[in-house]
Amino acid sequence: MTATIDPEPAAVDGPSGRSAPPVLDIVVPVYNEQDDLEPCVRRLREHLASQVPYPSRITIADNASTDRTLAIAERLAAEYDDVAVVHLDQKGRGRALNHAWLASDAQIVAYCDVDLSTDLNALMPLVAPLLSGHSDVAIGTRLDRSSRVVRGAKREFVSRSYNLILRFGMRAHFSDAQCGFKAIRADVARELLPYVADTGWFFDTELLVLAERIGLRIAEVPVDWVDDPDSSVDIVATAVADLKGCARVGWSLARGRLPVDQLRRNLGRERYDGPELRGVPTGMTGQVIRFVTVGVASTLAFALLYLVLHTHLGAQASNFLALAITAVLNTAANRRFTFGVRGRRGLVGHHLFGWGVFLFGWAVTAGSLAVLHAAVPDSGRVLELGVLVVANLVATATRFAGLRWIFVRRAENENVTEEARS
Repeated sequence: MTATIDPEPAAVDGPSGRSAPPVLDIVVPVYNEQDDLEPCVRRLREHLASQVPYPSRITIADNASTDRTLAIAERLAAEYDDVAVVHLDQKGRGRALNHAWLASDAQIVAYCDVDLSTDLNALMPLVAPLLSGHSDVAIGTRLDRSSRVVRGAKREFVSRSYNLILRFGMRAHFSDAQCGFKAIRADVARELLPYVADTGWFFDTELLVLAERIGLRIAEVPVDWVDDPDSSVDIVATAVADLKGCARVGWSLARGRLPVDQLRRNLGRERYDGPELRGVPTGMTGQVIRFVTVGVASTLAFALLYLVLHTHLGAQASNFLALAITAVLNTAANRRFTFGVRGRRGLVGHHLFGWGVFLFGWAVTAGSLAVLHAAVPDSGRVLELGVLVVANLVATATRFAGLRWIFVRRAENENVTEEARS
């Protein structure tokens, strides 16, 4: 998977009389884009002709458009030899990309959104690591410090929140899953795409998660990006679908339903052991860092729940319920994210132990509240919350020691026992 690609293939005609396959095939997925399609293709062609020094093609992937999009695409394909059209009778951006990439005869396949929100000057930096063999997948990122991004606060919040969920929930280390500007080596795509099930907007994330899990190298390119104010994307519906996709892929990985080891062997990156070796501290240091991360998230969730419940239930009841809810989430997150425990083995015992830790934390915080109310009878919610946060921090060291014992030391002892029996 480190072989380089020849950017200047011999220009010989194939059996059908067509010229030799291009090095780069840029797919533009479209659905009812009759107004934007032609300006996009002409601008993209101009950039390829002036800035890309090897044969390229633009493939318009129409997925069930009901307006004049397909007719415009076919006219452009008839006008230009380097423009092609594929048509699908079903909607879905992921479906269109999957179909067009698998059908392509190029050495590198890419895609960009029809609105061309991403500055095309990032195209060469995007495909260069793939041409050299350095990387297998390349993505544009709007979240790099050097990226220049113009978009509304709502989209910015949703994008960053989603990528945080991927980082903590899926242990992903790529920074921007949904930027509409990606490329992949065609040989890699042919191996991965049969296992990418999503047909919509989660397609990108599913592809990247799988690529990272099998140890492929993902290059990230900072991009300049300007939001399209006329975009028809439903942010809320897309976010909900993405969260469902995360749950589905996470469950498939946990249950071993994806052939991760086989793909790793097929794609020749055996020396990489997935995302855990890519910038993530391991051992005790890594566990502390991840535990603190989960702890901060749990504390924020606890504070929010406490303030919401306090209005109806009072201090002690709100403290108990907020701790109980966050205890379940905290145990699950530490089990998977901090200590890397997967599967159902020991799940019930782990959560029972987590509840024991919860009861200890509740005793500490409830006692702190009782002392506060005795000393300051008219204390308000903010002061109560401050005391509870401090009490939670006191319980944190014990929680870490207990969870580390149940997830690491006890598991090691069980393994030793099983080896001795065998």
